[in-house]
Order: sequence, then C-alpha cells, then structure tokens
Amino acid sequence: MFQFSFFTELNPSEQSAFRKHLVYMLLEGVILGVLALNEFVFIKSLHGSNYQLGFLFQFSMVLFTFLVLINEFLKRVRNRKKLLRTVAWVTRLPLALIFFFPHSLQEIQMKPYFHFIFLGLFLLYFLGNIFIYPNINFLLKNNYRHKNFGKLYSYVTSMNKVVMLVITFVYGWLLDLDNFVFIYVFPVIAVLGVLSLYSLTSIPFPKNQIIVEKSGILVSAKKSISEMVNILKSNVPYRHFELGFMFYGFSFMISVTIITLFFYDALNLNYSSVAFYRNAYNILAIVLLPFFGKLLGKIDPRKFAAFTFGSMGMYIFFVMITNWFPANFKVFDITIYYTLLFYIFFHGIFAATCRCYGTSDRPISVNPTKPELTNRYTCR
Repeated sequence: MFQFSFFTELNPSEQSAFRKHLVYMLLEGVILGVLALNEFVFIKSLHGSNYQLGFLFQFSMVLFTFLVLINEFLKRVRNRKKLLRTVAWVTRLPLALIFFFPHSLQEIQMKPYFHFIFLGLFLLYFLGNIFIYPNINFLLKNNYRHKNFGKLYSYVTSMNKVVMLVITFVYGWLLDLDNFVFIYVFPVIAVLGVLSLYSLTSIPFPKNQIIVEKSGILVSAKKSISEMVNILKSNVPYRHFELGFMFYGFSFMISVTIITLFFYDALNLNYSSVAFYRNAYNILAIVLLPFFGKLLGKIDPRKFAAFTFGSMGMYIFFVMITNWFPANFKVFDITIYYTLLFYIFFHGIFAATCRCYGTSDRPISVNPTKPELTNRYTCR
C-alpha cells in the first residue's frame, strides 16, 4: 500500500499504527480545510455579529485552559478507547444538524437563534479536542519507537497539510458559487470526524496503563499547578520564554478575529480570495520549516522567538496599511492586494517558526533534577 522506502524498516506494530495514524490525519486534513474558513462563513454567509465571531474563535483556544483538569481525569480513565469513541459521537456528529439550517440569509435574519445554535455546535466540537489531543501522543509514543517517532510524525503531518490546503481552496470556490453550501458540507464533516477518531482509536492502547492514586482530581490539579509555578520561579530562562509567549498569545487572539472582520468589512473579499491568503502563507511555512528547524537547533530559543514575535507584528502591520494602500489586481476571481503579499510573507515566517517549537528537543535550560519539565516546549 505504501511505497515509502522507510516503511519496510518498521516493525509490524509500527506499520499498522502508521497506516491508522495516516488515515486519521488525512481525514482531519479534510476537516481542518473546511474549518479554516469557518469564521468567514459565520460573518459572510450567516451575518453573525462581531461579538459572536469573537466567541467562535475563542472556543478553539480558551477550552485548553481546562487541560490541567482534563489530564488528571484522563490519568484515571481505564478504557480510553471507549472514551474517545464516545467523544466522537457526542462532539463530532452534532455538526450534521447544520443540514437543517435555512438556505437563505433572509430566513437566518428572521430567526437569529440559528447563530447561537451554530456557536453551540462548535463549542461542543472544540470541547472534544481537549480530550483527543492529549491522547494522540499517548497513543503514538507507545506504538512508534523513539528513533522513528519524528520521521513518521513528520510524514503524516505533511500529508495532513497538503490535504488541508486543497480542501480549503475547493471549499472556498464552492462557497463563492453558493454561500450556503456549508449546510451540505458540515454533515459530511460530522461523519468524517467520527470515522477519523475510530481510525485513531484502532491503534492499540498500552495494555498496562498506569492508573494514578485516586487522591481527587482537584487535589492533583492543584499539585500540578504548584509544580508549574515552582518551575517558573526557579527556571529564569524558561520564565522569560513563557512570559514572551503569554504576551504573544494575547496579541494573536486579539488580532486574528479583527483581521477576519477586516477582510470582510473593509476589503469585501470573497471566499476564494480568503482561501488564497490562508493557503499561500501555509505553503510558504511548509517551505521555510526545514530552514527554521535547523536554525532553532543552533541558537537560544529565546532569541529564536524574536522571529516569531517580530514576524507577527509585521504581518499585522501590512494588513493594517492595506486600508491606506488599497492597490490590487485580480487573478481569476481572486483579489490580490500588493500589501497583502507582504502579509503572506511575514505570516509564512510566523507560521514556520511557530511550528518549529512543537518539533524541537533543544532545551530552554537544563534542570538535572527534572529535565522532563524544562527540556521541552510546544508551539502555542
């Protein structure tokens, strides 16, 4: 089935896990390609309010603040396979209800409660992620050998990104033909969401899972938070790094919704144009990722973070000045602003550097007593 040269070097367990992991990531690529235009669908097709749009974006971020509690809960779950399949049915399948939405803006405006139903369905969808994401590494680290982990993960992630880019473009084109085509697309996404998690959970879970002592979830969570605080107090380089990312996170979460509104209200972009800008910077990020990955291995991560923070500031700047320098040209039905070409360039650098943090094993600092707490970090 697979012609990758490395595939024959894997043991049977790794081969089986790789196939199932690849199917999961391909299906998730389709889902992510559709969700890439979700906020724009909400304001352009459904005419949701700016205030509601802010909630829609925040759902995908704010829920991760509960991960400390969720991780303590997951440590106590004996049958994670059953849990994740239940999560699939409860959080993914309800998206199929969007099929019953009205197929016209007039009806939506007469029945504004559909905006709240849409928000509720995606609150439920993103709630599932805080159960799913912690389990992905848990599964893979028990089925991939350490020497193959990075290689296998990079292959399936690359395939995931390629599928996502193609789907985003096709979905944007379909939305330009019919602004309400999403009512037919989301039921398909609901089914794919269930199938993707069934593929993921068909990867064998470890037979002897470690069950922690039941001292109470709140007590354990409090202990975990206390350990985090102690690390921040004692590890100065790590504290500098985390504080920088905290302020970056504030900036990102504030700007991303405003940029979406700017594309719609100020520039009046169609779906194909928005899909173009989303795809262009992601393609550039994929091209730049190997370069920045090597660079991160050579310099202090705190200095490397300057590329991430600086490039974000620059792409926000070039979006902002588009209002004063609106010169543009069209290719087919895509409106390309000259200033937004610089937006693509700097957003591509931002995305590439951000993704590097999730794959690097370079320590921020070394704590010989607890290296596992200081020698890793991930992209926000």
